[in-house]
Amino acid sequence: MAESLVSILLPKLTSFIENEVQYREEVISVRAELERIRAFLRVADSLEETNEEVKVWVKQIRDIAYDTEDALDELRLLLGHDHGAGPSGISGLLQRMSCCVLNFKARYRIANELQRVHTRLKSVCEGHRRLRNKVSQAEQRGPPGADGDSNWQDHRGNALLVDEADLVGIEEPKKQFMEWLMEGDSDRKVFSVVGMGGLGKTTLIKQVFEDPTVKKHFAVSVWITLSRSSDIEVLLKELLRQLTRVIRKPVPPGADTMNGHWLKIFIKDLLQRRRYLIVLDDAWHTSEWDAIKHALPNNSYGSRIVITTRKSELASTACTEFVGKVHNMEPLTPDQSWNLFCRKTFPGNNSCPSHLEEICKYILRKCDGLPLAIVAISGVLASKDKRRIDEWDLVRRSLRAEIDGNNRLQNLRKVLSLSFNDLPYYLKSCFLHLSVFPEGHLIDRKRLIRLWIAEGFVERKEGKTLEEIAEEYFGKLLSRSLLQVAETTSDGRVKICRVHDILREIITSKSRDHGFANITKDQGDVWPDKVRRLSIQNTLQTVQSNRSLSQLRSLYVFGAEKSFICTILGSTTKLLSVLDLQAAPIMRFPTQVVDSYYLKYLSLRHTEVKMLPKSIGKLQNLETLDLKHTNITELPVEILKLQKLRHLLVYRYENISYLHFKYGFKALMEIGALQSLQKLCYLEVDDERNDVIMKEVGKLTQLSRLGILKLRKEDGRDLCWAIAKLTNLQALSVAAVEDDETIDLQHLISPPQFLQRIYLRGRLEALPHWICSLHSLMKLHLRWSRLKEDPLVSLQSLPNLVHLELLQVYNGKTLYFKAKGFKKLRILGLDDFEELRCVEVEEGAMPCLEKLIIQRCKLLEKIPSGIEYLMNLKVLEFFDMPDELVKVMRDKHNKDYKKVAHIPQVFYGYWRDGGWDVQSVERCAKGDCSPRAGTSMRSNDLPPCWK
Repeated sequence: MAESLVSILLPKLTSFIENEVQYREEVISVRAELERIRAFLRVADSLEETNEEVKVWVKQIRDIAYDTEDALDELRLLLGHDHGAGPSGISGLLQRMSCCVLNFKARYRIANELQRVHTRLKSVCEGHRRLRNKVSQAEQRGPPGADGDSNWQDHRGNALLVDEADLVGIEEPKKQFMEWLMEGDSDRKVFSVVGMGGLGKTTLIKQVFEDPTVKKHFAVSVWITLSRSSDIEVLLKELLRQLTRVIRKPVPPGADTMNGHWLKIFIKDLLQRRRYLIVLDDAWHTSEWDAIKHALPNNSYGSRIVITTRKSELASTACTEFVGKVHNMEPLTPDQSWNLFCRKTFPGNNSCPSHLEEICKYILRKCDGLPLAIVAISGVLASKDKRRIDEWDLVRRSLRAEIDGNNRLQNLRKVLSLSFNDLPYYLKSCFLHLSVFPEGHLIDRKRLIRLWIAEGFVERKEGKTLEEIAEEYFGKLLSRSLLQVAETTSDGRVKICRVHDILREIITSKSRDHGFANITKDQGDVWPDKVRRLSIQNTLQTVQSNRSLSQLRSLYVFGAEKSFICTILGSTTKLLSVLDLQAAPIMRFPTQVVDSYYLKYLSLRHTEVKMLPKSIGKLQNLETLDLKHTNITELPVEILKLQKLRHLLVYRYENISYLHFKYGFKALMEIGALQSLQKLCYLEVDDERNDVIMKEVGKLTQLSRLGILKLRKEDGRDLCWAIAKLTNLQALSVAAVEDDETIDLQHLISPPQFLQRIYLRGRLEALPHWICSLHSLMKLHLRWSRLKEDPLVSLQSLPNLVHLELLQVYNGKTLYFKAKGFKKLRILGLDDFEELRCVEVEEGAMPCLEKLIIQRCKLLEKIPSGIEYLMNLKVLEFFDMPDELVKVMRDKHNKDYKKVAHIPQVFYGYWRDGGWDVQSVERCAKGDCSPRAGTSMRSNDLPPCWK
């Protein structure tokens, strides 16, 4: 983490040197020292947990880096301070003189602080030189958890010695894997098992590897355990040694001195005429696989290679190359978790006493199906007195402290910490940042991306935006099984993510130890002397005394009273760069915020704020202004001063039954001044000077998402001109001033070729001709288009369309889906087709369709003809449809019933008395999200599983 902090600080130092003349010498000296030690910090960071001396040294570097950043930012504030004209006369002169004296004293104090920082840094670097040999030796051995850590190897060995009788939930995946290994063609194949640490990947494959049927099937079976610092030649020698032992041949003379090339030749020769099974357990790096794969011949004997890894990128790369399959390791189900927990916690009767059941189930929920966590925590609880409920409750209340300090849980901490230690420095800050979100909190991906950028975690790369780089960071954390996907969009993008509860306890602990963030949940929580990031997760009433918040950089509020928020903002605004007040109980804009010159991220989402002050223009460094779901409908013209603004979100919407209302903000005449904007939603253009506004929109060439509301027909030509200029546009949403108003988009000759999502609301005289040329288009929503021509003819050839929603789009009587049309479509919605009587699906049409929603088509005479050809259809929804069509899906004796019998989930419902009456067909009712068969669910709006 110290390496990450120094890497973030160095560009700041360089920028200061390039732009400021004063104090340059002190800053150059500090930068030079930090550059000299940065290379050693990477190894030193990994030694913190195992070497107290290194831990102290790294903490000293971290504190100095923080103090340097504070002094630098305070000095930049003073150097850029503008007193303005102020009052005239003698009083004004005295006021300005007084301010200059104070400013001079502050500069002097900060300059002295920089000199002290330099002195401290030189002193600490002397200590660094004494540690140089120790760090260098550690670098040669590799990071903790590698081959040199015997304790770690002992713990990994435990996974290989578990009896099958002690395992839970392994039967089905074991059976599946054995089929993969022993069936199929005779080509060499690779199968990967991927998942976060502690899910039981090694345990599963060891059970498969040791099965007598598998042993008998393969002539040669070899197990190689890798590590994060495996030496390739050492691995190849170990593989050669095991092969010669199994085949009962002597090790070739001189094998110990052979290089990698000759080792591969010998290994390949030994395996060439044998059916082999090679297990590469705990693979971390693609380079390991790339080095070993050339020694494993494709001998057409049905040989198999198995890789276990935490990294999905490695798993998919290996399997794609050798035409194999990836098994994503799933957590245990609640029933399986309870079974394992009781078996390990209450050996003998395997039953939990009733008075401990509530506590045990709470602890088990924290384990979230992770077998290693369940077994480890069960080991702690098994030693507790079953009559002392207070002892058990203490574990429940202090689980993080138990993980930190209980020797029985050190293996759990070590296993999960390995993934953190393996992260490159630029990802460690992003990962620790997840600690600011409360337990169980679902995290919006877009919010996270914007926060990482504002926090300064994202390094610039030529040719890419910061958002694109941050998306790569997010993908890498997903690939390493450190983030879990909680919800995706219909076109496959991750929308919501989460962190495993046990993993979150560990990163929260690391966050505290590294001085990264302070998490406040209870009134009695003690804050450190200096707080840089503060996450408030309760309703604290007072700021703790004797605790400085003057260096606070980020404030996250997930639960606090209005008065407390005002109090804490009064003392924290000077150096603040992130202020996230989403869903905070405030009704007015916190005026203290406008003094936060360095503020980059401001979110007031889901608050009752109604207006912004003109002083918002002082926030010259603001990059994200999130006002979604507030009551703000107008912005002051001073917002145009925010030249660095990248994301401007000002809108709210309401869903009532089938009605959808969206509200934005009144367009500013000179909106084109915000040249850095990438996301602009939603601009209300109901104005006489819309021609000017559209020209201004055309200046925003960095836009990737644009939302326009209240468009009139006569504005269409100007809007098309503007859209043509937005070559980076990926998402476009346009709504007419009224649903009967025509949207004229036929004038767009050269549409942005990266457009992936289009939402059009209003009448269309014809489907825009350019839509069918958008090869990147994945999602298309059309509402109230009232076309006279069938739009399917033009849309069916779109190569990447996965989601199509049509509401009152076509006045015809028949919709015809032709063979080979809509090749990638997965979701189709047909709503309120007033004249529709027949839907026909040819065999071969929509081969990937998974969900079909048909609603309010009152004249539809029968279920879609050819629906039986949609073999991948998983969900069919009929809402407010004729009763005779619903009967088809309920009546097994109906001649058309068999056409929908293959669909796993079928729902039908009606809007009655201000609520939904939703039912599922009896054979399809399953899972928590479905109502029981024959019963109804009353709701004002459909639950997520029906949306």
